[in-house]
Amino acid sequence: MKNNVGLFMTKRALLNPRMTALVDVASGRRFTYPELNARCNRLANGLTGAGIVKGDRVATLLMNGPELVETFLGTAKIGGVIVALNWRLVADELSFILTDSGAQSIVFDSEFTDVVRELHSRGSDGTRITRWIHVGDVADRPDFAVGYDDVLGRASTDEPECAASGSDLMFVMYTSGTTGLPKGVMHSHDTVIWSVLTVNATADLRFADRYLISLPLFHVGALNPLLGIFHRGGTAVIMREFDPTRIWEVLRDEKINVTLAVPAMLNFMLLTYDAEAHDVSNLRWVMSGAAPVPVALIETYAEMGIEIHQVYGLTETAGPACLISPDEAISRAGSTGKAFFHTDVKIVDEDGNEAGAGVPGEILIRGPHVMVGYWNQPEATAEALVDGWLKSGDIAVMDAEGFVFIRDRVKDMIISGSENVYPAEIENVIHGLDGVADVAVIGKPSQKWGETPLVIVVRKDPELTAQQILDWCDGKLARFKQPEEVVFTDTIPRNPTGKILKRILRDQFLSTEQQ
Repeated sequence: MKNNVGLFMTKRALLNPRMTALVDVASGRRFTYPELNARCNRLANGLTGAGIVKGDRVATLLMNGPELVETFLGTAKIGGVIVALNWRLVADELSFILTDSGAQSIVFDSEFTDVVRELHSRGSDGTRITRWIHVGDVADRPDFAVGYDDVLGRASTDEPECAASGSDLMFVMYTSGTTGLPKGVMHSHDTVIWSVLTVNATADLRFADRYLISLPLFHVGALNPLLGIFHRGGTAVIMREFDPTRIWEVLRDEKINVTLAVPAMLNFMLLTYDAEAHDVSNLRWVMSGAAPVPVALIETYAEMGIEIHQVYGLTETAGPACLISPDEAISRAGSTGKAFFHTDVKIVDEDGNEAGAGVPGEILIRGPHVMVGYWNQPEATAEALVDGWLKSGDIAVMDAEGFVFIRDRVKDMIISGSENVYPAEIENVIHGLDGVADVAVIGKPSQKWGETPLVIVVRKDPELTAQQILDWCDGKLARFKQPEEVVFTDTIPRNPTGKILKRILRDQFLSTEQQ
């Protein structure tokens, strides 16, 4: 068997033909492994018939659903490279990613027809897309697109020729950089397979587990568990999108054993929990990460009989870096645990030397699941990958027993909900507004979202208002990046090279309790 991620489905269809592979909560559709594999094959053969060959980039603008799973695995089988688009982005942001990646095909949901029409109207100036594949009712289909069901309907269920394996690219997933321009993280079939192996060797995942996924699958944090449950042999239950009320019903009705939720989601879920109505007796644990999980939140869920296992990972590692083990999840609440089984982690000081126990430093990660590099960015790749280690840009301490505690970020990234928000991107937008002399963005703690952007502006026009700045951002940034607060100042501190001194701004604009 070749090292091809798409073949996970092929093998499971052979080994466990009566097991349910996928449950789609939104539509109620259920697929056994042979049924889902047949659909993946039809999609793969349909794409091949449309002229897609090994190495071609296939973009997806899809909500969670069977079509996204089929496109991932079917494209993988024939050697195509998936570019999973964040559907929260606006047209300008999507255009950059599509152009940078060189994607010539896109599969999109009806919900995004308007933004797709906008992209199509730009012609070659907006994207290189020549194949537009629409998922949804024919009445909603643009005249330049073909139907997803039509692509499947004309295609064979036979296994396609496996055109990629090992070091061949499987996907490019874009994550914003500190310059504000997104970087395409490249992962091969090998790096993805190793990411699954290291998770399944570390986490409490069992044969026939039922795993609920409600985070969007354009995030590696959701994609890795999906592939992991297929590899382990179990059932993936997917929600089209997170709903804090509905999720308790799904946990109960689908007898879910494991799920994942970022801290903001866990907070929202507390507001809708009803102990009498929401039976979670089958739920062994919840994986949570994307931001440090407050100890108080872990303790609250423990009182409800639900274990929260804190995880730490990055797009650049295809997900895994550290995970707290089941036997330490409560007693070591606040720690993200130790490195995954096939993963090495160390904490280093500014000179690259290993920091002592309890000494803050940057987290470095090594393992066969670390990215190939950044798409078309060799300098950024060389900066991030040094002597086999990935520089995370995150600050942590490691205690004498090897437990890692996330402390801060070297970079200025803000995590709002489950989404990464990069200040430079917001700063670049606001710099384009007349009346702004200078601007800086820092993260402000939010009980609801974890963090939200705080905009600090030096006015050139004394009549400029905070609302005008917020209105300027509206439509130029995805909703999760939109700032909610603007403050004004006389000057923004910078070092001799012009870099904003955000530590000083935090001291100035955030109270001690907020930092």
